[in-house]
Amino acid sequence: MRALVVALTVAALAVLTACGTPNPTAQARLEAHGTGHAGTQEPTPPAHSAAPATPTAPTALRRGESVRTVTTRAAYTPKAPTTGTDDYHCFVLDPAVTRDAFVTGFDIAPGQPAEVHHVILFRVPAADAARARARDAESGGTGWTCFGGAGLGAGGGLDDAPWVGAWAPGGRENVLPADVGIPVEKGSLLVMQVHYNLRHGVAPDRTSVRLRLSTSAGLAPLETMLYPAPVELPCRPDRTGPLCDRGAAVADVSQRFGPMSSRIVNGLLLVCDGTLLPAPGPTQSCTRRVEQAATIRAAAGHMHLLGSSLRIELDPGTARARTLLEIPVWNFDDQGAVPVPATRIRPGDTIRVTCTHDQSWRDRLPDLQGLPERYVVWGEGTTDEMCLGLLSVTRP
Repeated sequence: MRALVVALTVAALAVLTACGTPNPTAQARLEAHGTGHAGTQEPTPPAHSAAPATPTAPTALRRGESVRTVTTRAAYTPKAPTTGTDDYHCFVLDPAVTRDAFVTGFDIAPGQPAEVHHVILFRVPAADAARARARDAESGGTGWTCFGGAGLGAGGGLDDAPWVGAWAPGGRENVLPADVGIPVEKGSLLVMQVHYNLRHGVAPDRTSVRLRLSTSAGLAPLETMLYPAPVELPCRPDRTGPLCDRGAAVADVSQRFGPMSSRIVNGLLLVCDGTLLPAPGPTQSCTRRVEQAATIRAAAGHMHLLGSSLRIELDPGTARARTLLEIPVWNFDDQGAVPVPATRIRPGDTIRVTCTHDQSWRDRLPDLQGLPERYVVWGEGTTDEMCLGLLSVTRP
């Protein structure tokens, strides 16, 4: 079970992790995808835009802040390490932190936006810096394949994921509220995981990160809590094919991303439902008890191209029930985090994430044209699926 928790902690998920620009309203999302879905109108929603967000002027620096831009040592040309059309690659970045500090904002700029599905920045504490540098030196500074995480061993858990920040389609500069920051100790490094989607090209990429660093005292450390749920989406009744068999579909993601994939697929069932028997259907959820007191500051969700809707709830089915995040029409190209009014959670509370996926998007999204229908499970590729809720929190 511990192996599953570690794997999910560092799973390569494309989401912004903290207090970013709010997502558009539900109406704007409906306009983005058309007014109907799965049985009403038959819109032709936009595919993954494969284009950067409209640049905005950097936010002015606050007292105690400085800016540091870091990038890969050399351009990297993505390639699938086994089969499929996805390359997860990790690079070492040195922000040259000479004293304990906080990251108070970040702006991640993909070098090839058409190819980049997501970017995640992982903290590497000073004690592990030599190991990260050695791994980088082995590759000649070009990084390493890293399906399932940063490739440097375990770190953190679902309730304290070692993330500094992330970029996904629609991402812009992310400046944290003035009273919080993500701690980075003196001598720390970053590992930048980039997920390349080879269906959009294989041009050399050199992604860069603009970090805001602050040495101001009194900032509250910001942490990321991950809430994954299973994906068990069967083929449509009138569609057949070899990958419509669940066993074959699980074997396929394991071939493409390694044996940990099947452990995650089945482990999510065990963690969320207490069983290894799947209940196939478009909507899946997972409820997890809160173990430590915290204050929620922002919420985000993540799915891929078959995503239809997503919800994160606090204490569902009780008098204290509250919806933390509601995305009635999912838009892959807009995955920003949503600030949440400071909401305290305590041990014994529950958090539920619910996702709905829809196979009918295969008929309407250009990115999915020509791909055989399959039983969809949790997988790391752009054309696989995920269901993830994220909460950015501070602790008492």
